[in-house]
Amino acid sequence: MTADTPGLLLADCPTPLGVMLLAATREVLVGAWFEGQAHFGGNWDLSRAERRDSSLLHLAQAWIAAYFAGESPGENTMPPLAPRGTPFQLAVWNLLRTIPYGSTTTYGSLSSALRRSGIRACPQAVGGAVGRNPLCLFIPCHRVLGSDGSLTGYAAGTARKKQLLAKYDKLG
Repeated sequence: MTADTPGLLLADCPTPLGVMLLAATREVLVGAWFEGQAHFGGNWDLSRAERRDSSLLHLAQAWIAAYFAGESPGENTMPPLAPRGTPFQLAVWNLLRTIPYGSTTTYGSLSSALRRSGIRACPQAVGGAVGRNPLCLFIPCHRVLGSDGSLTGYAAGTARKKQLLAKYDKLG
């Protein structure tokens, strides 16, 4: 089932790794997906959205441009985010936002952190939530690795994940 789309605005954002589609309401960014990635569009009916300029979408595009320029864009330049998901997914996505630029973590570490906060979670469930992150780059799901340091899956493709970590997060 898809979420209602009243006032949902869309904009393309070219990047060195392919075009991203950005989705926003007038107040918050709700989606950022690479074309062709798994779970593209999340739970939004994008066919009913409008392609129109907005200051929020311009702010999101500027943040992405800074990231791909090799800067460490931070919270102070990030548009307000409002991902839609289950309470468990939201808990995982909030944890992802704490992974610093230039750092990585593992699904197991995220699972342990959730358990310490009283949320039952196994690494596989965390992986499922990470894979459904609707705000690629803004919520840095590409910074999560397997327990052995392997890239494992990435909704936008492991080749992109490798480039994001090595070239743009400068972990290579």
